[in-house]
Amino acid sequence: MENWLVVSETTIIKVVLSVISIFTVMIVITRINGLRTFAKMSSFDFAATIAIGSVLASIVLNTNQSLVKGTIALACIVAFQSIFSWIRRKSKAMQHLISNDPVVLMYQGEIFYENLKKTNVGEDDLIAKLREANALNFKEVYAVILETTGDMSVLHGPDHQSIDKKILKGIKGWPTSSSDDTVAKPNKNSNL
Repeated sequence: MENWLVVSETTIIKVVLSVISIFTVMIVITRINGLRTFAKMSSFDFAATIAIGSVLASIVLNTNQSLVKGTIALACIVAFQSIFSWIRRKSKAMQHLISNDPVVLMYQGEIFYENLKKTNVGEDDLIAKLREANALNFKEVYAVILETTGDMSVLHGPDHQSIDKKILKGIKGWPTSSSDDTVAKPNKNSNL
């Protein structure tokens, strides 16, 4: 009888063979699909990566699970991820419908508390990210962007003039210039 301290030799062999088999399958699937398989380009990619990890763990740890069933599940997750990514690339309407937009949380040293609230990000989380990016003071921070993946990008340094407009493309949450929802351009001092 197996318990949490004792495992039979047969079970150990099954686990080792499962690990070798399922990871071989995963390498083949990744080679076919490309490195995007584990990229975190969108929230859906992140969810797919978690699902892949869950399937891998289930197959390896549950000796009653079929390797064929696990392989099919992995292939389906990766295929769906590929189809989803292709649809997002081909259709702007679908991209807008199924993807989050990046949101500015801080601009030229000023924290946008309303955007923090809307995105459910705490000021402490923002400041921790600034420390992680080696930002030494708020004046050096040009912008902090909450990306579609949930990561925060910190654009900082002494020279804000060199930032290319394309880097700020599609970011929402800038202060509005009027009562409508159009995004106000960053101020003239930023050359954008």
